[in-house]
Amino acid sequence: MRFRPRHPITLFLCAAFAASPALAAKPKAGASAELAILETSDLHSSVVGYDYFKLAADPSLGLDRTAALIAQARRDFPNTLLFDNGDTIQGNALGDYQATVDPLKCGQLLGIYKAMQKIGYDGIGIGNHDFNFGLAYLGQVTGQRLHVEGVPARTCGGPGFPVVLANVYSAKTGKPLFTPYRILTRRIQAVDANGKPFAASVKVGIIGFTPPAILNWDRRWLEGKITTAGLVETAQRYLPEMRAKGAEVVVVISHGGLDASPYSPAMENGNYHLARMSSRVGGIDALLLGHSHQAFPNPSSTVAQFNLPDVDKVKGRVFGVPTVMANLWGKNLGVVRLQLRHDGKRWHAEQDAAIVENRSTQQPDKSYVAADPAVMDLVKDEHEATIRYVKTPIGSADFRMSTYFADVGDVSAIQIVNQAQADYARKYVQANLPQYAQLPVLSVSAPFKSGSAGVADYTDVAAGDLALNNAADLYLYPNALALVKVDATGLKAWLEKAASRFNTIDPDKSAPQELVNTGFAGYNFDTVTSPALRYEIDVTQAPGQRIKNLQWDGKPLAEGRAFLVATNNYRASGGGNFPGLDGSRTVFAAPDASRDVLIAYIKDARRLSRTANGLDRSWRFAKVAVKGPVVFHSAPGKLELARAAGLENVTQLAADDGQGKGFALYAVDLAK
Repeated sequence: MRFRPRHPITLFLCAAFAASPALAAKPKAGASAELAILETSDLHSSVVGYDYFKLAADPSLGLDRTAALIAQARRDFPNTLLFDNGDTIQGNALGDYQATVDPLKCGQLLGIYKAMQKIGYDGIGIGNHDFNFGLAYLGQVTGQRLHVEGVPARTCGGPGFPVVLANVYSAKTGKPLFTPYRILTRRIQAVDANGKPFAASVKVGIIGFTPPAILNWDRRWLEGKITTAGLVETAQRYLPEMRAKGAEVVVVISHGGLDASPYSPAMENGNYHLARMSSRVGGIDALLLGHSHQAFPNPSSTVAQFNLPDVDKVKGRVFGVPTVMANLWGKNLGVVRLQLRHDGKRWHAEQDAAIVENRSTQQPDKSYVAADPAVMDLVKDEHEATIRYVKTPIGSADFRMSTYFADVGDVSAIQIVNQAQADYARKYVQANLPQYAQLPVLSVSAPFKSGSAGVADYTDVAAGDLALNNAADLYLYPNALALVKVDATGLKAWLEKAASRFNTIDPDKSAPQELVNTGFAGYNFDTVTSPALRYEIDVTQAPGQRIKNLQWDGKPLAEGRAFLVATNNYRASGGGNFPGLDGSRTVFAAPDASRDVLIAYIKDARRLSRTANGLDRSWRFAKVAVKGPVVFHSAPGKLELARAAGLENVTQLAADDGQGKGFALYAVDLAK
């Protein structure tokens, strides 16, 4: 049982749960206990609730807020173990700074590990992104001596808790790169068959897995140095060994999601098959997932992997195995409450009695739990240095990128996002999805800031140097890239839905008519910027009948034509209620955030120009003469930006639209 401190950060070192098991009584048959397994996942170096790209606090993320959920869980349950699923050391500017800008020295503790050590983690797994900075760095910060070619054989001070990974091996030695599993002996509070409380001990085995696809994703660091094995084969090797060595409870920390495709040892998300194996032969008492950046269980989820046969998204079961996935960035805390019963020889977890839940830092009233200020105190110096870092340039642009006129065709802030997404998708498909290599790749993005929150709510990146935080203005949301397969009919339906951004215009009406349907969010106005695709939007037609002259390479788009479309996980999984997009058409859910994809593309391009990166508009309004003005609202005094974008049919009617919110009134001539 853990000591319950007043301050949530002062947890582990004073824990009674970590006291010597020798002091515990030997349980008799019929004794019972509840053991709560707590999980965080995909923290991506989010130590505190701060967005380094926006240079602003963000209460929706950060381990400093998850710490409050952990503290509450420890008050709720007398026996807890806390694990992290991986993708811990990379993913935001703080992680980049400590790895590449001002690299840690041997013996220095990583910022995220400082917080995890204080909070009191009992063990962690390794995710695919933990390999992003190379094996030498990974070995250094985790305190592991990695016996691989070209990596210094040294041991630095690690985080002080077990790090497990079973399915990655050194090519040099043939042995596991990390300790594959650990068996933890912990003191717990239990009750005997008569309900009398007593102190006992339990042996909990933890084993870690990571996606074998790391060999493709980080080839430059890993080729020739490591090999990987499939999840099922590795589990069949080690789970019996763990039981033979005394593990009474087995927790699998597997950085991956669920995929019902035929099993392959190289598959990215093999946990569906891992759970099925366990349902047949036993071995797994709790399955901790990650990588997919989702919350599970989640009764309302439309994500394809959570709607597979034998997956219970309400109770948190996969083939009956209690399973949890704790979202990302510290937004959630996964909880698997195992009910233990003793048979006189050992503890057993009663699988059917387990209770699985996901606890969110966001409360029902949309507020967030309070952050623990002690976490910020731990990383104050690193945090401030990172803020200085993100203000440094990553590239430059010879044009201003804005969304003031995105509703009437300006793609200056959209095309670069589409180019980055499409480039990332093409490279991934060529390297990993040969079955789709012949399909054209399109990309859609939207004007994420389009005035809905006021006259200042527009993307506006000045010409000149671009810094990391400018990428946040271009890509506002913390989405991940996703790739979906659609045919010509599906693509047209997608564009039709996006065209719901506009009201239906009556050509014979002489009174002013509002162009924009403010009930349809700007971030749902998906826009293509491909030179091969052209289409018109006829706003005089009813929604669903507006896409005209849809062409591919100058010819009408054939019905059977198939495409891969790069978008974000929100859209691909059903966000915005676009027809056919419910997660089932996703062929690749990228482990990388869309914003990071954009940053990498700008860094590689270095110099952006309007001609190459901000002028390729795929859509036009269908030409129609309207008797009265068709009007819209935007920030005043920006007409020169419309002209720079080639929008000669836009005029400013009034610098003040009279609504008292600071907007100007503009008009668009649909006949031009």
